[in-house]
This record gives sequence, structure tokens and C-alpha cells, in this order.
Amino acid sequence: MAKEGSRKAKANPIAAFFKALGSDIVDIGVTFAKGDWKTKISFIIMGFGQLLRGQFLRGLMYLAVEAGLLFYIIKFGWNYLSKFTTLGTVETGKVGRVTVYGDNSFLILLFGILTIMAIIALIFMWRLNLRDNKNQEETLKKGKKLPGNKADWHSLFDSNFDKTLLALPVVGIFVFTVLPILFMICVAFTNYDATHQAPAKLFTWVGFDNFKKLFSFASTGFGGTFLQVLGWTLAWSLFATFIDYFLGIAVAMLINRKGIKFKKVWRTILVMTIAVPQFVSLLYVAKLFSSSGLINGWLMKLGIIETAIPFWTNPFLAKVMIIVINIWIGIPYLMLIATGLLMNIPEDLYESARIDGASPWQMFKSITLPYMLFVTGPFLLTQFIGNLNNFNVIYLLTGGAPKSGTMVGGAGKTDLLVTWLYKMTINDTDYKMAAVIGIMIFIVTAVIALVVYQMLPSVKDEEGFQ
Repeated sequence: MAKEGSRKAKANPIAAFFKALGSDIVDIGVTFAKGDWKTKISFIIMGFGQLLRGQFLRGLMYLAVEAGLLFYIIKFGWNYLSKFTTLGTVETGKVGRVTVYGDNSFLILLFGILTIMAIIALIFMWRLNLRDNKNQEETLKKGKKLPGNKADWHSLFDSNFDKTLLALPVVGIFVFTVLPILFMICVAFTNYDATHQAPAKLFTWVGFDNFKKLFSFASTGFGGTFLQVLGWTLAWSLFATFIDYFLGIAVAMLINRKGIKFKKVWRTILVMTIAVPQFVSLLYVAKLFSSSGLINGWLMKLGIIETAIPFWTNPFLAKVMIIVINIWIGIPYLMLIATGLLMNIPEDLYESARIDGASPWQMFKSITLPYMLFVTGPFLLTQFIGNLNNFNVIYLLTGGAPKSGTMVGGAGKTDLLVTWLYKMTINDTDYKMAAVIGIMIFIVTAVIALVVYQMLPSVKDEEGFQ
């Protein structure tokens, strides 16, 4: 019965969340009803109960957090939060020759989100404070002593040392990662672009208009361009991941074969492509294959061709070139990984297969490949997700070119979603549509990662090769 209840909770996480929230609210009510006067005052002044019970370190911490967050919310944040629904109403204008600044939609949105996060943090700390008061009361009722200030101080560097170490990084993650993500999501629901630049011009909420525009196939819509870019992004990721993967394994097997001489030399030559920064090598290769580059120059000089081959101006040829050049970049990584893994496959398996008359291809198909896929499955997934957002290769080789008159938003035939987002942000300053594209990138990568991860043999059967 207990197992069935846990399965139902997992199957319906929303119901489990509201159930936990309801029980928590009930617990708060019980804490207030049955708590002593010190606990009741702690509902308003955080840390009050701890201070009166002699736990000055805890009490001062709760009091300082409450004072700091309330000071920010009331003195600074509330001014922005009160304008959050409109993102400002007072335009910047001139009175004579003097510029009179009005509301700044950018700051209202940014500090409004930060204020909401501060309120959530205050509620979270308030709940911890109440729980701590309840636990202290229960400890005293049992006739036990509460930990002293010295014990609390030492616990910060002993039993609770993990929390001490993680406190600053967690705050940093919220400020420098979570806050920008929430800001980007909110921008997708505004009209923030080149014509609505704060503080000169206000921008405001527009609901789902930007998402409708993304999926619209009208002349002003982004639907056709989005499907083209998404299709090439997925195709590029598949080719870049699996071609490099299988060729890397092939190269590793070839070098590791008995009788191959100068193995270290071959590995060193391949690793040289990793040692040279991609910024240098990719820009050089881009110039090498340009219309006036060395390759076309020599081919025309030798009389093999009369006109330059459009390596970067022909859409199909440009895509083929990108995939081929990525093979040159990607194989060494996979070769190094595969070399280590191949050495871990028991030689007895191959000896038994040879005795049974298995061919090299049968041994690869039945022994090597299943083992490699089992061990490198999670890596293969991360490599695929990384290629979905592979900015360097595309931008340094083609910059998304060649452009097409039928594609909108500054997109080119070789643009990935991430390079298209970059162009809309930097070149067109169309922040609202760039934010929408950012959300779509997250949805695509999240769906693929979650679906494929559940299908990996290393996840389904962790002891399969043990």
C-alpha cells in the first residue's frame, strides 16, 4: 500500500505539491496555536524566540535576514514592483532643453523580478524560523538542553559545513543565473525591441503576441524561417554527433590494432587539432575555402576549375562543408575517449568470439558497439545537446551565411537557433523575439534530453555490463 501511494505521488507531482503545501499550512497553524508566546512573537519578529532561549547566533541570523530583505523590499524594491504590471507609464521627455527622465521599463522589470525573489526568500526564511521555534519547544518539553552558541558556531564548520560552503554559490546562482533566465522569459512577453529602448521609450506587456508571430506563416511572421532553422539545427546535431562518434571509434580501433606502428605519433597528430584554439583554426579554414582563398586559387591555377567553387555561398555546399570540418575537429575527442574504453573491454570476450568463428564485423556489432553505447550513452546525449547550441563552429565558419530573401529576422541558411538568437540580439536589437527563440531552444533541448535519457541502456539497466 505504501508503495502504491508513492507511485501515485510520483505519477501526479502537482497533486503531491498541493498536498505538501496544505500540510505545511496546517503545521504553521498548529505551531501558532500550541506555541508559547516567544514562538508567537517569532511569527512577526524572526529570531525572537531563539534570542530569548539563549541561541543568539541563530536569532541574530534570522533577524538580520528579515531586516535586510524587508529594508530592500520596502525602501527600494516596492517602488519597482508597484509598476510591474504596466512596466511604467511616465515617458521620458524634454522640458525646454532639459531631459526629464520618466519610468525605466528595463529597471522596473529587472528589479521587479528581484523583489519577487526577495519576497519568496523572506517567506522561505520565515518558514524555517517557525520550524526552528517548534523544534526548540519540543526539545525543551522533553527535558533536553538546546545547543549553545558555541555548538551552533562549530556546526557551521562541521555537521552543517556543506550548507556553509554552498550558501554563497547558491546566492550567486540565483543572482547571476536564475534572475537572467527569469528576465529573459519575461522579455518574451513584452514588446522590447529597437523602437522601445529604455529609458528613452517604454516597453510593455503584450501577452503571447510574440509566440503567435513566431509560429505565423504570414509575410511578417517567423514561422517559415523558424522551421527552416530548427530543421537544420536538428540535422546538424545528428550528423555532427553520430558521424564524429562512429569515426572516432573507428580511428581508435585502427590505432589500437596490433601491429600498428608509431601509435603515439598518430595520436599526437590527431590531438594537435584540440591544442590549437578553435577561434584560430576555424577562422583560418573559413578563409582557406573562401572564393578568393587558397583552395580555389590553386584549383584555378592548376586548370582544374574555371570559376571559384561556392563553398560558403551555396547553401547545400556550405552545410556539407560545416559537417566535414566538424569531423576534423570532433574525431580527436572521441578517439581519446574510445581509446580508454576499448582497453576496458575484457579480451576474453573477443577470444571466445574468435573460437566460435565470429568475423571482425560480428565482434564489433555484438561486443564493441554495445559496450561503447552502454558506457558513452550519457556522453552522447550531452554531445548532441552541445551541438544543438554549437555557436563557435557555425559563427566562425559562415556567420550563418548565405542569406536568403525568404528568411526573416536576419537568419541565414546555415544559422542554428542559437546563432539566430545572437543575430536578433546584436544586429537587430529585437530582444523580444530573441527571448522567444531562447525559450524555444530550452523546450527543444529539454524535451530531447528527457526523452532520450529515459531510453539510454545505461539508465534502464545500470548493471548490464557489470
